[in-house]
Amino acid sequence: MGNPSSRLHFLIKRCPNFYRKPHFLLGLAKDEKPIFNTAFCDQNVSRSPFSQTKQFSVGANDTFSDPIPVVATARSPLDSSPTIDAGSSIRKPISLWPGMYHSPVTNALWEARSSIFERFSDATIDPTPQNDLIAKTPSKSRTSVLYKFSSDYVLREQYRNPWNEIRMGKLLEDLDALAGTISFKHCSSNDGTTRPLILVTASVDKMLLKKPIRVDTDLKIEGAVTWVGRSSMEIQLEVMQSSPEVSSTSESLALTANFTFVARDSKTGKSAPINQISPKTETEKLLWEEAEERNKMRKVKRGERKKEIQGEEVNRLNELLAESRIFCDMPALADRDSILIKDTCLQNSLICQPQQRNIHGRIFGGFLMRRAFELAYATAYAFAGSAPCFVEVDHVDFLKPVDVGNFLRLKSCVLYTELENLSKPLINVEVVAHVMRPELRSSEVSNNFYFTFTVQQDSLKNGARVRNVVPGTEEEARRVIERMDAENS
Repeated sequence: MGNPSSRLHFLIKRCPNFYRKPHFLLGLAKDEKPIFNTAFCDQNVSRSPFSQTKQFSVGANDTFSDPIPVVATARSPLDSSPTIDAGSSIRKPISLWPGMYHSPVTNALWEARSSIFERFSDATIDPTPQNDLIAKTPSKSRTSVLYKFSSDYVLREQYRNPWNEIRMGKLLEDLDALAGTISFKHCSSNDGTTRPLILVTASVDKMLLKKPIRVDTDLKIEGAVTWVGRSSMEIQLEVMQSSPEVSSTSESLALTANFTFVARDSKTGKSAPINQISPKTETEKLLWEEAEERNKMRKVKRGERKKEIQGEEVNRLNELLAESRIFCDMPALADRDSILIKDTCLQNSLICQPQQRNIHGRIFGGFLMRRAFELAYATAYAFAGSAPCFVEVDHVDFLKPVDVGNFLRLKSCVLYTELENLSKPLINVEVVAHVMRPELRSSEVSNNFYFTFTVQQDSLKNGARVRNVVPGTEEEARRVIERMDAENS
């Protein structure tokens, strides 16, 4: 295998479809429409995310007519295929590699839009900003992804947690990846001559789990741009899972998520105007109105955060802090069914690696969301004493970008609990991500995440119960009040 010519012969023999589309190696011809060809290798050779047989057109103004199929990125131990040559990976420009290191869905989405990126990476002339904006319908950006859990054993294993349930953290990561693809499709110009924008996840609104998601039944996630401002847009995603006992579409809906993305010029870094949206159907118009109302509410809340807490809220602060003073001054007399926030904390640290970056060299928002969810899950587990059940993502703020090489510390705590319904207590977990720069002796918050969990009813037998959580400082009490008000608004 050391001889280049024999190696080439080996690759052509093992993966004949790999060289069938020369634009993957040499760039597109001027009159050739970019095609996403997923049939790189024969099915009996590889179970890679590229071993599908469908083709998807990914022109800037095209839509995916069929759901993007997702398959496992690893091979089943039951397979007895020949050994795969590790050097036969796809030869792409290094700027197109990042998405290949993520989940099967991120891999599939990355491939589906990679030929658009290749046009820019192959360009010899620096493209200009997009000056002539166009209006697109939501259908132009609509994209769906299909997980064939029922038939793909290895894919199912990649998404299964220790309790034979779905790994919600991986699903959240996939939702962010899909939202990114949808935003890119909406912002792309028709002719592909203008330079691409930097599209950043700004926030994620509340995601409420409407029904449990199974890991042995096929799953589909689908979404489109529903609202556009000057340089921001909202993408609504739906997670759907049908079963023999479920017939209607509404009963198949398991989760709805609203992502807000903002656009930056890739050269100047300043906010950039984006294509407008032109809803056509009654459903599209209704979704636009709902998104417009959410955008107005976000602006109102941002203004309210700047106001000082006063009046009745001062009394609420004092009430929250009254019990914590007992913990601090007379701990032997403190309520045994309560615990200080600081005693529920967990944290972990990591160095952000190149494999976790997006096309712009920044860390994937979905990767951060998955790591935050998994830490929140562990925090709720250690607090409740039994495996928690996911209820909702309350809110996610992406305040500052996270770069490759950053030293990231995630800190979590149980912020407060809701015990009105003792059969279904709610555990509200906060995760704050800090970017630390030891050489500069600096640390700043990059992300805030809020998750809600509950526990199985059988874990509350024999007098077991979820404890009340008490803020120990005024700053903690303010955070509790802010989250409670956000939940009730």
